[in-house]
Amino acid sequence: MENLISIFVRSIFVDNMIFAYFLGMCSYLAVSKTVKTSVGLGLAVVFVLGITVPVNYLINNYLLQPTALTWISPLLENVDLTFLSFIIFIAVIASMVQLVEMVIEKFSPALYTSLGIFLPLIAVNCSILGGSLFMQEREYANIAEATSFGLGSGVGWFLAIVGIAAIREKIRYSNVPAPLKGLGITYIITGLMGIAFMSFMGIKL
Repeated sequence: MENLISIFVRSIFVDNMIFAYFLGMCSYLAVSKTVKTSVGLGLAVVFVLGITVPVNYLINNYLLQPTALTWISPLLENVDLTFLSFIIFIAVIASMVQLVEMVIEKFSPALYTSLGIFLPLIAVNCSILGGSLFMQEREYANIAEATSFGLGSGVGWFLAIVGIAAIREKIRYSNVPAPLKGLGITYIITGLMGIAFMSFMGIKL
């Protein structure tokens, strides 16, 4: 249990997808104009990461890895399907994103309209694929650890986009120099937040 909490907290505050790796920046910058849309997209990302990382963990360990197919037949011991990782991971992600899109369109048409093209683009959000690839690289011991990592990564991305959205709503009415308005000041604040974030957690740059 302690290890699961450690993985969850670390994926939020240390291995944050935005501030540590700068993954998923396109939707992070485009949708963070208001807190309302940021919360909607952030929750969608939490759901997609929380589902796709453990599903891809099972696929990776029981279908793709060398000797993984021996549970089907000893004759398949030498079969190695790791070259299919990218394709299968993306297929799982696209399926979950399609599910999220249909649910949001059904129950919150206003949010669906506000998110626009960036909702289906979660399928090609590099932070979502990055979650599955980091899971594969780190070789978590079981599905519980993979799930903890996926949920933590989603929560970390959620906090990042909601945080920058809250700041952008405030500075919209502040005396920001004209050349820095919009994305200019957003890039600067994100960079400063990333530096402060990693410094606070005691990570050496």
